[in-house]
Amino acid sequence: MGWARRLIPPAWLLVALAMSAALHHWLPIAQLLAPPARRYGVLLVVVGVVLAFAGVAAFRRARTSVIPFERATTLVTGGIYRFTRNPMYLGLTLVLAGVALLLGSIGALLPLPLFVCIIHYGYIRAEERFLAEIFGGDYAHYTHAVRRWL
Repeated sequence: MGWARRLIPPAWLLVALAMSAALHHWLPIAQLLAPPARRYGVLLVVVGVVLAFAGVAAFRRARTSVIPFERATTLVTGGIYRFTRNPMYLGLTLVLAGVALLLGSIGALLPLPLFVCIIHYGYIRAEERFLAEIFGGDYAHYTHAVRRWL
């Protein structure tokens, strides 16, 4: 999935959000949730944004790049990284899920699994190999101690 890496993950989020909105309006299939329940999507969006920014902040504090596949200078394992190895990707996924929930239709949910596959296979797995090469045993220990997503 090297083609996936031509865009940075936030750009994939924008593509997926546009697809969700388009499918909701032009191919809604069925409404899953009534308007009051759809408001819970706001909670997912907020949690997603907080997670993503917490991940970025941890990288900034460690003075290492947030750009995928730029050489990492530090293995970040503190802060939010004690709970998930991919808070930025998890955050983007929650934002997309939250928007889909706000829209409430099956059509709006369809881009979500595609987005997760692009992130997982196009970024996470390759980054894991990259980090294993750089940090060796420290990274292996970290992967056994902390889950990839949650």
